[in-house]
Amino acid sequence: MRYLQTQRDALLWKLAGLGEMDMRRPLVPSATNLLGLVKHMAGVEYGYFGETFGRPAPEPMPWAGVPEDQLETNYDMWAMPGESSAWIVDFYRRAQAHANATVEDLDLDDIGSVPWWPEERRAVPLHLVITHVIAETARHAGHADIVRELIDGEIGLREGNTNIPTEADGWWEGYRGRVQRAAEVAGGHFIN
Repeated sequence: MRYLQTQRDALLWKLAGLGEMDMRRPLVPSATNLLGLVKHMAGVEYGYFGETFGRPAPEPMPWAGVPEDQLETNYDMWAMPGESSAWIVDFYRRAQAHANATVEDLDLDDIGSVPWWPEERRAVPLHLVITHVIAETARHAGHADIVRELIDGEIGLREGNTNIPTEADGWWEGYRGRVQRAAEVAGGHFIN
């Protein structure tokens, strides 16, 4: 669970120091946004570690009660105006606590059933669910890193260890220029 917690913390770190607008605003065509990623991962953890193992979330999902035909696609990937960032972060932390309790209470080989997976793949042991959620959390933490860079240039692996070169002023611009030139040269050599 240490690897999962590291990714959870990295995702939440991407919100640090930002206002409500920056946490919510979509900066890429898919509308990916920081707070939406956190909200989504709360639902993911409640689903995979809760519903999958017959341990339903102790609270309703924010979208509960909305008729399915009225739910917008990606409803869990963005924060509604009435959902504060503090509430969504706490929602994610509560989902994490629920997930951690599931892992503590069950054996790694205990079988759950993922209701939204195809019937032939639904039965899955806890250890594979943990692996799946680590991968999904890491994927979305990477998305968050890119979105945060688009907001204010902040990048890095996690708080206390950015894993990013600390070069002199101007180095990044030069580096980006070298990468751009290499792409242009390669673009002239290779046919797509």
